[in-house]
Amino acid sequence: MCGIAGFSLLNHPEGNEASLVKMGNAIYHRGPDAGGTYIDDSVGLCHRRLSIIDLSEAGNQPMFSGCGNYVIVFNGEIYNFLELRETLEQEGVVFNSHSDTEVILALYKKEGVECIHRLNGMFAFALWDKKQGQLFIARDRLGKKPLYYFSKDGRFAFASEIKALLTLENIPRKIRLDAVYDFFAYQYVPDPKSIFEDIHKLPPAHYMLVTKDGIKQRQYWDLSFTHTSSDSIEDNKDKLLSLLNETTRQRMISDVPLGAFLSGGVDSSGVVALMANNSDKPVKTCTIGFDNKKYNEAEFAKEIAQKYNTEHHEFTVHQNVADRLEEIAQYFDEPFADPSLVPTFFVSELARKEVTVAIAGDGGDEMFAGYEKYAIDDIEKKLRDKFPKKVREKLFPPLAKLAGTIPLNIAKKAKSLLNSLSQSPAMGFYITNSQMTDETWSKLVKPDVARALGNYHPSRITLDKYEEADGPDHLSKLLYTDIKTYLTGGILVKVDRMSMANHLEVRAPLLDYQIAEFAASIPSEQKFNEGIKKRILKEALVPFIPTDLLHRKKMGFSVPLAQWLRGELKQLSEKYLVDSNNGVYEYLKKDEVLTLWYEHQSCKYDHSNILWSVLMFQMWFSTYIPQAECAQ
Repeated sequence: MCGIAGFSLLNHPEGNEASLVKMGNAIYHRGPDAGGTYIDDSVGLCHRRLSIIDLSEAGNQPMFSGCGNYVIVFNGEIYNFLELRETLEQEGVVFNSHSDTEVILALYKKEGVECIHRLNGMFAFALWDKKQGQLFIARDRLGKKPLYYFSKDGRFAFASEIKALLTLENIPRKIRLDAVYDFFAYQYVPDPKSIFEDIHKLPPAHYMLVTKDGIKQRQYWDLSFTHTSSDSIEDNKDKLLSLLNETTRQRMISDVPLGAFLSGGVDSSGVVALMANNSDKPVKTCTIGFDNKKYNEAEFAKEIAQKYNTEHHEFTVHQNVADRLEEIAQYFDEPFADPSLVPTFFVSELARKEVTVAIAGDGGDEMFAGYEKYAIDDIEKKLRDKFPKKVREKLFPPLAKLAGTIPLNIAKKAKSLLNSLSQSPAMGFYITNSQMTDETWSKLVKPDVARALGNYHPSRITLDKYEEADGPDHLSKLLYTDIKTYLTGGILVKVDRMSMANHLEVRAPLLDYQIAEFAASIPSEQKFNEGIKKRILKEALVPFIPTDLLHRKKMGFSVPLAQWLRGELKQLSEKYLVDSNNGVYEYLKKDEVLTLWYEHQSCKYDHSNILWSVLMFQMWFSTYIPQAECAQ
């Protein structure tokens, strides 16, 4: 697990050795163990290393092929590298290290860019091919590892995080207006956009070739739901358990101390159980708890820890959020507002005291339909099917408007439901899960910003992915949409930044692409059935997890956000929301934001989600937009 950066010199004199050092220093937290640079007349490459496999200097990067024609900087882990290495050795390849990085070099030498299909892992890498004069940059199938790039007027640079790109001279920081709107709708900026107009994300399962003639970008994999298994749930759960056991075992290969995140939920509990079965010594587990019992899952985690006799560590988030939030927020170099970033940071910090690698249960909800929103959507779909389209379109909007006039929480929910039912299934899914209603946005947005946005609406991202999905039913399309949007842009960004902030590598067995492909082949009713979420995963884990834990209501990584904003975060929030006049107020009306703030403080209303998003935007803005630009 590392950080990478670099630039092309093919069409622009971008920088020098000192420039590469600055880029590396900006992402030092991603790899404090070693650093290196490479530059020639065509490219510059930079690497920061967090040593996990082959701790010797032979594993340092940039790494060169034996023939000297290929140079690579690599971030991630290749889980099948031992199998690939054995095959290559049988063909006569001699290796100088025990690292997975060298395997990529050898495989590329043999197969060129087609080698990407052979790699199973989480990765982002840049490989300079001196013979072909091409820079080969690739990102893993599900987007676990980040890759940003800047491209404009013949200039090209890339990095694991935007902050490294911003160290280069004259990188424009013009904020992308539609990305601001996206952020308030989703709490993150979706791929392939970034918050800046000239900086982009390489989408998951894509690679790019940078040559003197320009840039070509290609998709090398996609998740398909077209081939539905006819096997019984009994057969499929056995296959799933076998796959889970293998993907967990692969992720336990490490030359440094290894442990697990344990929330007490199904996914993390299952991972810990499989780790325990594959280990001859106690697994190290880490849990975050809260003083507020409503949000505290520590007792459930402790039950699993005791069952598997783990070396268990627990940290309770008390009154220290305000002391650390500004520090935590700085690791996100574009606006990001998923509140679970806070416990994710603290559990990563706790884990790093004991281990360098942590295995997590991320991905189970997206692969096997585990979120409550899928149950809500199922209810909405059944209701939607009971009414003709014309009735829904004409009758429900005015009823929703009427419900909006009633100052009760149940009326608020009724309004959301009626609005959702009046729309198509895909649009209904967007409305149900959006963090900002159209009505609220219209109240908050400045008129000039609204005019500049024109007809743009963030729902387009959800609708486009829903339309791209090849699944045979509605749920399959929803899962595809979430995997392509929320998983990549939200969950994985959060885990990457918060773990890397603490020099910690996080691995997720449930996000192996083979698990994803298998889950996509399972009939929807084996994933969600009669209100039972993650049905097949739960049945597969019956031998490992107590029944009461398997079927308890999902809590998620929730935080007492409303309480925080009225209590321990109140003073800090006022600094950014009340005392500030720039940042978000270039886009939103300050008086309307303050109305929400004071209404929230009265305890009669809960505006915590919107206010939190505004707060996180302000913190990002104050860090990444120079004050000189604020005055323009």
